[in-house]
Amino acid sequence: MYSGMLIVLLPLALGYCIPCRSQSIVHFINVAVARMVYLILFLMGISLAFVDNLSTHLGTIFTVCLVFLGCITLCNLAGLWLLDVRRGRVEGERGAPALSKWSLLLDSARLCLVIIGGLLVGQWLDPQWFAVDTLSEWALMLLLLLIGIQLRNSGMRLRQILLNRWGLAIALVVMVSSWVGGLAGAWLLDMPASHGLAFASGNGWYSLSGILIGDQLGPVLGSAAFLNDLARELVAILIIPALMRRHPSCAIGYGGATAMDFTLPVLQRSGGVTIVPVAIVSGFVLSLAGPVLILGFLSLSSGG
Repeated sequence: MYSGMLIVLLPLALGYCIPCRSQSIVHFINVAVARMVYLILFLMGISLAFVDNLSTHLGTIFTVCLVFLGCITLCNLAGLWLLDVRRGRVEGERGAPALSKWSLLLDSARLCLVIIGGLLVGQWLDPQWFAVDTLSEWALMLLLLLIGIQLRNSGMRLRQILLNRWGLAIALVVMVSSWVGGLAGAWLLDMPASHGLAFASGNGWYSLSGILIGDQLGPVLGSAAFLNDLARELVAILIIPALMRRHPSCAIGYGGATAMDFTLPVLQRSGGVTIVPVAIVSGFVLSLAGPVLILGFLSLSSGG
């Protein structure tokens, strides 16, 4: 348990302690993070290839993914809808023309193709000499170090976060409603409650949830976690424009941690620039909480 938490939290904390004032270096880090995500997903595909009788597990992967996606989506949207009702109708400024959904969906399709590529390459590798677990661990630590630097240099300060009550409220509602959905999914699948809570804590951060859950519970459930959070991102892209005008909390919150990066352009174009600080605060809080919550819940099932 403790070694797993150290692997995640130590590089994240170290990265967050590194200030960076050079825009060229920040740009390089942003590009490196994108490339590292592809590498980790490729290694996840290789891990899947090493699973005995993989074809018999595909049904499990998609069943787990769909059940958790359905339960978490329903609970998220219900909780965020109640938040909007409590806040009253909030009119944002008119956004810019919508981004092409096809281009965004194509980006997500590439991620799936990377995993499939790793799966195909893994058929030709010998698990006895190709230490995919060790490589994934080192790649994850490097990714988290870079993400920590990104978070430190994202422009968000503690004062800005604490003063944005709407963004904090969205993050809290997403976390709690996701846990409810995760518990419901675990009950339907006859899984330990702690596993359901871990699945629910990814909040759309597919590369992180997939590799952390895969490391603790195996590549089959790790792949299910990846697909669950990736599908959440795809659904967010599709529903944000429709929800933004009448239910802005639903539009901002459903994307989870991606509200501060991947889905942020869609949110800005649908709701205007006034939505951006709220989305960044919500995504920032969920990004910081994700690895801690996932590892914390997984440690409950490991018995310490």
